[in-house]
Amino acid sequence: MTAGTRAANRAAMESEIRRLGRAHLRTHGAAGLSLRAIAREMGVVSSAVYRYVPSRDDLLTLLLVEAYSDLADTVHDAIAQVAEDRPRDRLVAATRSLRRWAVDDPSRWALLYGSPVPGYAAPAEQTVGPGTRVVAMLITEVGRAHAAGQVHADDTVAESVARDFDAIRAEFDSALSDSALLVATTLWAVTIGAISLEVFGQYGSDTFADPEALFAAQIERALAPIGG
Repeated sequence: MTAGTRAANRAAMESEIRRLGRAHLRTHGAAGLSLRAIAREMGVVSSAVYRYVPSRDDLLTLLLVEAYSDLADTVHDAIAQVAEDRPRDRLVAATRSLRRWAVDDPSRWALLYGSPVPGYAAPAEQTVGPGTRVVAMLITEVGRAHAAGQVHADDTVAESVARDFDAIRAEFDSALSDSALLVATTLWAVTIGAISLEVFGQYGSDTFADPEALFAAQIERALAPIGG
C-alpha cells in the first residue's frame, strides 16, 4: 500500500467517524457519544476506531473544531455577500446566518453553546482559534462602522470591564473604544442568547408564533447604536 493510499484511507476513516459522531450528537447528545457505539455501527472492532480517534474526548474536540469552523465559514460567506461599506447590513447578515445554522442543526449548536459535557474540558490550543472566529468578524464589522462614524454610543463602563476590554482589543487587534466594544459584546450576547432561547425551547412551545421575526427585532434593538 502506497503512502498516498494510506493517507486516503485514513482521511476516509476519520471522515466517517466524524459523520457518525454528528449523527450520534443528534440522537444521543454530546454526553452520550461513544466510540464503541460508532465502531459497532461501522462494523469494525473498537480498536480500529481508537487508532484514528484515541478517546471520546478527542472525538468531542474534533466535532467542536469542525462545528466552530463550519459555523464561522457560514457567517463569513453571509457577510461577504454585502458590500464592505455597509457594516450594519453585514452584521445583520451575520446574525441571520448564525440563527439559520443553529435552527438547521440544533445538536451542533448545543455542542457549542449548550451545557458543558460532564468530564470534558475543551483543549484551548485547539478550540479557541476556531471558536473565536465569529466574534472576531462581529468586532471587525463594528470596527468598520466605528471608523465610518456610524457608531453612536458614549457609554462608560466600570474599570473592571474596561480592563477586560483592553485584553479583548489586544486579542483581536482592535482599536474600538469602550463604548463601541460594549455595542459589539451586547450584540454577541443578544445573538447567542436569543438563538439559544429559541433552539433550546426556552420560550415555550406557543409563546411566539414567528421566532424569526422576533429575532430580527431583537437584533435591530441591539444594533440601534449603529447607523448606516
